[in-house]
Amino acid sequence: MCQVSDGNTRGDYAPEVRGALEGFVEGGDVPGFVAAIYRSGDLTFVESGRMSLDSDARVEVDSIFRISSMSKPVTAVATLVLVERGVLSLDAPVHEYLPELADRRVVAKLDGPIENTVAARRAFTVRDLLTFTFGFGALFAPCPIVDAASALEVAVGPPQPARAPAPDEWLRRFATLPLMHQPGERWMYHTGSDLLGILISRVSGQDFTSFLTDHVLSPLSMNDTGFYVPAERLSRFGPCYQFDATTDSLTVFDPVNGQWSVAPAFASGGAGLVSTAVDYLRFAGMLLRGGAPIVSSDTVAEMTSDQLTTEQKSMSGFGPGFFDTIGWGFGVSVTTAAAEGAGSLGQYGWSGGLGTLWFNDPARDLAAVLMTNRMWSSPTPPPIAAAFASVVNAIT
Repeated sequence: MCQVSDGNTRGDYAPEVRGALEGFVEGGDVPGFVAAIYRSGDLTFVESGRMSLDSDARVEVDSIFRISSMSKPVTAVATLVLVERGVLSLDAPVHEYLPELADRRVVAKLDGPIENTVAARRAFTVRDLLTFTFGFGALFAPCPIVDAASALEVAVGPPQPARAPAPDEWLRRFATLPLMHQPGERWMYHTGSDLLGILISRVSGQDFTSFLTDHVLSPLSMNDTGFYVPAERLSRFGPCYQFDATTDSLTVFDPVNGQWSVAPAFASGGAGLVSTAVDYLRFAGMLLRGGAPIVSSDTVAEMTSDQLTTEQKSMSGFGPGFFDTIGWGFGVSVTTAAAEGAGSLGQYGWSGGLGTLWFNDPARDLAAVLMTNRMWSSPTPPPIAAAFASVVNAIT
């Protein structure tokens, strides 16, 4: 059972983790990091470096980071709370809850005009949103549908919480667009999680932030997790950096008093949360011990099982080979095949493009979290993330 206290416990794996990661701080790849590992009752926390390049403030175990896409598993769990309570049905058409999304059209060709559409062959479901197979999401090449979504500020890109409109307006804008693919045809990243946040609010009668706090965060004592950092906690928050290839240096993507310092109009279920290593290890521990007290073990088993078909995998991913060794559950990737340096079959988790990583390995009763404040430069995990995964996956 993974139980995380507020204590700064040093476990048996600190020397290995520090040895694998501190070079990235010393070499200037990241300003600092927090690593957290739970393994069969043992907790390891390792922190190193600074929160800011222009400050001597050290990274601490309770430092707060933008976790971006590690929001997706949290949103999935919130959705599954409502499924277990009978408020939502996994296989119900989403338009039963969000009538704005009835009668969907689909672009005839991705590189064609968005006015050239065909009817959706079926309605998309709550399950489709959870598995990212509802027909809309990230495309990393310019095309008319991406241009249209960008103009409406509903396209997938680096998190910008201050820019997104409020949920009802976001949904109104999104509903004017056709889908990119037929529902169920292929895996498309991200947008399903943002729609889930709106769906949760609509059916629960609470705004998404309040529902998430009441039914997931507070029961797990994830008190530093939310969609912004209150003023009294900004001293534990740092800038987020990105790499500028033109100057070969890190530049500020978002300052301390930037977009995560005020409550956003749109609480993004896909990429909006901030958290700490301790808080996220509590979330990871909940899943590792079977979902209590948030959801049932059967729900966790379904969430963390590969839900994609061979056909969906053959057409999808961030690039060639993306699905060679992983599948996708509800808001998490799932290891489906052995690979060098990979964890056990059934290992699951996800990462955040603003500098974070998490995975659980049930076969080894293990959970691992890495927090940094440097944005990833590509969908491929950066060296520090790969080094962390490697050292943790070597634990026997």
